[in-house]
Amino acid sequence: MTTALAATPSKTAAAKRASNARVRRRGNRGANVFLGLLAWVIGIIFVFPVVYMLLTSLHSEFNAATNPPSFFAPLTLDGYREFFGASSGASPWPPLINSATASIVSTIVVIVLAIPAAYALSVKPVEKWTDVMFFFLSTKFLPAVAGLLPLYIIAKTIGLLDNINFIVILYTAMNLPIAVWMLRSFLADIPVELFEAAAIDGAGLVRTLRSIIVPIISPGIAATALICFIFSWNELLLANTLTSIVAQTAPVFLTSFVTSQGLFLAKVCAAATAVSLPVLIAGFAAQDKLVQGLSLGAVK
Repeated sequence: MTTALAATPSKTAAAKRASNARVRRRGNRGANVFLGLLAWVIGIIFVFPVVYMLLTSLHSEFNAATNPPSFFAPLTLDGYREFFGASSGASPWPPLINSATASIVSTIVVIVLAIPAAYALSVKPVEKWTDVMFFFLSTKFLPAVAGLLPLYIIAKTIGLLDNINFIVILYTAMNLPIAVWMLRSFLADIPVELFEAAAIDGAGLVRTLRSIIVPIISPGIAATALICFIFSWNELLLANTLTSIVAQTAPVFLTSFVTSQGLFLAKVCAAATAVSLPVLIAGFAAQDKLVQGLSLGAVK
């Protein structure tokens, strides 16, 4: 009698736990469905402007200027023909080559300079290294427009106005603080014992950087390089002020399609799509490395 009475609360508790578990599972499924729908909505919101730009670039100027937009208007490649100089004769290749040169060269220089700096700040004992990192970050506090006049005067004085080499130097200085911050966070996750073992085996600094650090943080280097490349490729303010014809970059060339007379929306969208392709291709090509690199220094 006593045993039967004692078993009843146990069965009741087990049934209650099972019921609570079912409720939690339903709640988790509901939360997962909600989060999935929310992710789709956010993704569509972010992708819609790009899709709209691509669709507008395939419309005629008349259809592109209609309000509301004519989404189902006939498609044409006239905007791309205008971008490649069908009527104006202006070739986009020199600005595209200038942008590629400035972006690629500055990114390579930034990575070469940032890896030793990040190594010194993360592995080697540097006194007041936080002050050094704050100094790097403080160089980004000044608005770019505040430095335009001094940079213009310097470029004109030393004869580097409308010169791609000066743009490379500026892009390197612009991206170096970001690269040092990112690479230092990646290097901070590497066990110090690896460097000590390399030193015991007789590896010098250059050998350690080349054979140990670079292979381990290659995803972080890829992510940093891609971000620096994107920042350099999309930069407009400095290029628009310090270049005119010889060193004109792709974003500056793109702004030439905006006129005060006539319709230009389809041409601008076609030019923006064409100028965005190198960045999109680089992003898709380095997608795996980018995800690994951005998450490499996130967890201690």
